[in-house]
Amino acid sequence: MPAPTPAPSTEEIREIVAGQLHLEGPLLPIFHALQETYAHVPEVALPVIADALNITRAEVHGVMSFYHDFREVPSGRHVVKICRAEACQAVGADALAARTLEKLGTQWHGTTANGAVTIEPVYCLGLCACGPAAMVGNKVVGRVDDAKMAKLLAEVGA
Repeated sequence: MPAPTPAPSTEEIREIVAGQLHLEGPLLPIFHALQETYAHVPEVALPVIADALNITRAEVHGVMSFYHDFREVPSGRHVVKICRAEACQAVGADALAARTLEKLGTQWHGTTANGAVTIEPVYCLGLCACGPAAMVGNKVVGRVDDAKMAKLLAEVGA
C-alpha cells in the first residue's frame, strides 16, 4: 500500500479555493480542484470553502454528498466502476460485481490492499445495449464478462 500522504494544510487549501473564486458558481470547480490535488476532498477543506463562499458548512457538505464522484477519502490509483442499472443487471452485472469484489477483497467504495483500485457502483454508463458495462478511469467498456474484467484489472495492477 502506498505511504500515507500528509494532511493538507489550511493554507494550501485556501490557495486552491482562492484560485477558483473568480468563476461563476465556484463550488463544484473548488471540489474538482481539491480532488485533483488530493485524490479526495479533505474534511478540513469544508469550513474553508464555507467561509470563502459565505455559506454554511452544512450546505458545502450537502452539495458534496449529492455528487457521488466527490470522495471523502482518497481513491486508489485507478477507479473501476461497474454499472448497477437495470439493463446491466438483466445481463449479469450483479454476479459480475460480486465476483469482482470478491477477487479484489473489498466492498463497494473500497480500495484494494495495494492501493491500485477503488471499486464503485455507477447507475448507468449509457451502454444499456452492451451490458454489463464498466468504466476504468475514463474508458467505458461494454459486454464485460469475467475474462474481460480480469484483463481490465490486470491493466491497472489489481
